[in-house]
Amino acid sequence: MNRPLRYPLTLFYDGSCPLCASEMHALRERDRQGRLELVDCSAPDFDDSVLAGVGITRWDLIDRIHARDAHGRWLVGIDVLQAAYAAVGLEPIARVLGERRLRPLLTRIYSWFARNRRRLSLT
Repeated sequence: MNRPLRYPLTLFYDGSCPLCASEMHALRERDRQGRLELVDCSAPDFDDSVLAGVGITRWDLIDRIHARDAHGRWLVGIDVLQAAYAAVGLEPIARVLGERRLRPLLTRIYSWFARNRRRLSLT
């Protein structure tokens, strides 16, 4: 990430996925400074007007976690997780996720996880 994030960081997640919902609940519990806003993009009342003109659809948000910082910059996948964990004080995890040498592997793992998360929720 070149430019520092500006809070709040709005996370768009699939609340219909038990694993995703559980992780967002854990982040909310740790967010003592109010840096995160969590938006369940699977909710029937989700307002997709925030997506106007950015080339992102509601289904993109459901397929992979997305976030938007207060500058309007969008993050996807591992970048979101890195920023969210840093925001709530989980710096060691954020550093691992930000490690450039690990990024290709972490990106592949996240892609696999995102495709299989519902199946994993059942086990």
